[in-house]
Amino acid sequence: MNSWKLWMLLLQGAGLTVAVSLLSIAIGLAIGAVISAGMLSSKQVFAVPSRLFVSFFRGVPLLVQLLLIYNLLPAIGINVSSVGAAITGLSLCTAAYQAENLRGGLMSVPKGLIEAAEMAGLNATQQFRRIRLPIAFRLTLPAIINEAIMILKASSLVSVVGVVELTRMTQDLSASTYRPLELFAMAGVIYFIINWGLSFIGSYTENAIRWGRP
Repeated sequence: MNSWKLWMLLLQGAGLTVAVSLLSIAIGLAIGAVISAGMLSSKQVFAVPSRLFVSFFRGVPLLVQLLLIYNLLPAIGINVSSVGAAITGLSLCTAAYQAENLRGGLMSVPKGLIEAAEMAGLNATQQFRRIRLPIAFRLTLPAIINEAIMILKASSLVSVVGVVELTRMTQDLSASTYRPLELFAMAGVIYFIINWGLSFIGSYTENAIRWGRP
């Protein structure tokens, strides 16, 4: 098998890696926003489950989470594909970390803005959606991007539930072609380019927000 064919197969696996990772990052960020609000709630019915969620998904290795979800969902009657189980596991894992990031941002929102929002007649939900969350997102954007990069790299673990992403594709090709050094070097280059692209987008977004550019 020539190098061009190997590159095409690896890029195919990389496409699935990017798709699974980006979808998981988006879902995880949305869940994390809800969990961060629950952690700061004065009502224990929201605060306690939110803290337990964060403690569990930050305390249990991602590999164990993926295997647990992959085996648990069918056991309770929810049949999902390997990709679905992978996205579920990655989303819940990154949600716990993003919740902590956003919680720090929410706690840093100036009290004067909250008081102004109350005087303007905004209720707690409106304050959270229109003022607190956007400011928290802006304050914690570097940490959010860093976590996104970490989950993209951690996506290599989804191969354990049968997803043929970049790492799994590299392993399979290495076993069939006996060219592990070349293949893993190629995979490393692809991972570097993907993560560099994500870092660039994050930096551009951060600067755009900072300087008010569209």
